[in-house]
Amino acid sequence: MIMRDQSALLAPVERDLRLDLFRGIGLWMIFLDHIPHDVVAWLTLRNYGFSDAAEFFVFISGYLVGWIYGPIVAGGWFLAAMKRLWRRATELYVAHIMLLLLFTAQIARTTRRFDNPMYQHEFNVFNFLSHPDELIGQAILLKYKPVNLDVLPLYIMLVLVSPFMIWCLVRRPNLTLAASVVLYVLSRWFNWNIASYPPGTTWYFNPFCWQLMFVFAAWCGVGQIDKVARWVWSRAAMGLAAAWLVFALLIVMTWHVPALEALIPKWMIKAIYPIDKTDLDMLRFTHFLALAIWVTHFISRKWRMLHGAWLRPVILCGQHSLPIFCLGVFLSFSAHWILTQYTNGVWEQLAVSLVGIAIMIGAAWLLDRAKRVPDLFVKVTEVEEPEIVESAQAATAGAAPANR
Repeated sequence: MIMRDQSALLAPVERDLRLDLFRGIGLWMIFLDHIPHDVVAWLTLRNYGFSDAAEFFVFISGYLVGWIYGPIVAGGWFLAAMKRLWRRATELYVAHIMLLLLFTAQIARTTRRFDNPMYQHEFNVFNFLSHPDELIGQAILLKYKPVNLDVLPLYIMLVLVSPFMIWCLVRRPNLTLAASVVLYVLSRWFNWNIASYPPGTTWYFNPFCWQLMFVFAAWCGVGQIDKVARWVWSRAAMGLAAAWLVFALLIVMTWHVPALEALIPKWMIKAIYPIDKTDLDMLRFTHFLALAIWVTHFISRKWRMLHGAWLRPVILCGQHSLPIFCLGVFLSFSAHWILTQYTNGVWEQLAVSLVGIAIMIGAAWLLDRAKRVPDLFVKVTEVEEPEIVESAQAATAGAAPANR
């Protein structure tokens, strides 16, 4: 018989502001990377290493799942954890469908307004506008996805299976991680992926491969990383991580300066290319881990700057990641058509990038303020609508009854 520990459900979880910080940075990077030919996008990670904001999000999401729900499952509350996680997956699914419809409407309106069909083809919405009856069904099944909307379906899939993953990690963490590695290897070997639309295509983020990043992060989140901390942050490991980061920087520089490619031996080019994002190439995975080792070495959970005013804007964005991500998708397209239809100078690129980030910060601030407003419940009488649920007591102690 499994003993249930009620404290696992009620115990508060100390927030790690580093996760909010890097999730917020990832949101800004995604916004900038989605603006083609934007000079500000040179500040993003993908220009200096193999990994990018996608690894940020998947790792942080997996770590949070392990960190928050590991103790709940270990306390015997598997169904409670599953209920919460599946509710989150439902929220993500609804957000994805609404984002898809509104994003497609934004592109369609822009196409008509400026008489420029380029946007329909560039963002893969031409078929949707031509055959909405068929494409809506494909979108509901997560098969059809416009450009820039690929990451949410991956996250939905990972969150759906996460209760069972956490159950296994709590009982056999190393065996579960080993099984994840085996699934990763088999999916790359046999080209396993989920069918997409149009026929013959597959998901841009292969969930059978990207699950490795998610499971590894959850493995860390349930506390397993603490058992190997002395090796992970040893001088040898950190030296190797630094060398790998430098190597990745040199390789990526050849993408921007073709003349440097002559310095790379041909056998090495054959060995490392293609650096596949769809199937989470191991070069991307290890680059992110090397970066994480050094970042966590310099930035501890008690770092003073995390509570300062300078980092507050990006932390706020990270604390409201889902709505800010959806907003960023709209803003990146808006910035794209402004630069396409009007002017594409450096100052204009700087302006639309900074304005977009400012709007994201403003939206995050409003969401944070709205979250702090207490919920006041009023008791309904028998003569009111039966659909209204009777309230409990006021959300704040000593709150005055609402006027009726």
